[in-house]
Amino acid sequence: MGAAWLAGAIWRISVLISKWHVPLRLNDSLYYSIQAYYNARGRWFREAGGAAYQYWGVRPGAEHPPLTSIVIAPASLLAHPEFWERATMTAIGIALIPLMAMLGRRVGGMRVGAIAAVITAAYPNIWMSDALIMSETLLLFLVVVVMLLALRHRDRFDLGSALALGVAIGIAGHARSEVLLFAPLLALVGVRTHELARWMKTAAVMLLATGFTVLPWIVYNTTRFHETVLMSTNEGTTWLGANCNDAYYGAGTGGWSLDCLIESDPPADESTAARSTRRRHEAFAYAETHKSRLPVVAAARILRAADLYGLGDLVHGDEGEERPWWAIWLGIVCWWALAPMAAIGVWRTRRGVRYVLLAPVITVLVVTLAFYGAHRLRASMEPIVVVGAASFLASTSLGRRWPRARFDQTDTAPAEAMADVG
Repeated sequence: MGAAWLAGAIWRISVLISKWHVPLRLNDSLYYSIQAYYNARGRWFREAGGAAYQYWGVRPGAEHPPLTSIVIAPASLLAHPEFWERATMTAIGIALIPLMAMLGRRVGGMRVGAIAAVITAAYPNIWMSDALIMSETLLLFLVVVVMLLALRHRDRFDLGSALALGVAIGIAGHARSEVLLFAPLLALVGVRTHELARWMKTAAVMLLATGFTVLPWIVYNTTRFHETVLMSTNEGTTWLGANCNDAYYGAGTGGWSLDCLIESDPPADESTAARSTRRRHEAFAYAETHKSRLPVVAAARILRAADLYGLGDLVHGDEGEERPWWAIWLGIVCWWALAPMAAIGVWRTRRGVRYVLLAPVITVLVVTLAFYGAHRLRASMEPIVVVGAASFLASTSLGRRWPRARFDQTDTAPAEAMADVG
């Protein structure tokens, strides 16, 4: 694990150094960087995107959930802030390697943990985002924390573990809002193995903890906008880019199109919240008039998420987010190799553990069907791919040759502790 951590850190730092003085492109990284700049100077969450540049830093803004721009805000006070914002994300990416080892060890023992660390250090779909000013690296880190706490809750099943899990999900939702879907999924842990009253109490604590963790951001947005805003004002933009001609027909079927957002005469004084509401209505209206096309579009979205369709379009989109083409293709090939192994590895885990690991997979499936297929939307299940593949490899003849740790809990635990308890 130490060797994997060291090698992964060296590689990530070298990628970071290669980004010195590389300007940000016109994508989400520019938003996060500008928003962090405003936050660091006390101008909390002002508009930092859109064509109306005269309103940047003036009107309230919530184009994305707040956590990423908060995390990189201190770096924006330094000289060459973009580089140090990248360095902040790189540090989180380096910290993810031992955290993945902990998750692997918790799922299948020390061998699985060590193999998970090696895969995490080398897997392009994880390290590619570490030197970018994006939400993916922070999302991966928080998803692993949530998984560790969910497995802890499964074993202890008390109010304290439920509270910690709910708070962790809420914090992760401030990085990417789709993670909030973990809450209702993980609330079902223990429903078949514990008394109904006890399960209802712990599930209620977990759900309430999640809700109260995100409530301050929702209340804050409600006081700033005339429209209802939950986690971000980017919702309508996401809907419209995924429900238009470019995303329903031709080579872009199942994807997301920036061209669908280009407007000939947008209202100059329209707030981001009002724009989101308008675009959401336009997207729903388009989907309603083209509902016969929805089954084809849904299938294309799933195939895109699985890297089985629209690869050229996916690569082009990733390149626009500053990912190198060779790393994108290497990540696709690695996904093709790891995903089948992960499916087998997750299936072989104990039933209760398996359900916890499937929560991110179910979330990605729901989000993909609702919006579009892309590598970014698949990010929250990448840790499960790593752990599942590590579990599979540890069960092979090559994996069984891995030296056994003296205090490997999986190898030494008594039979009753290994039994499925929910």
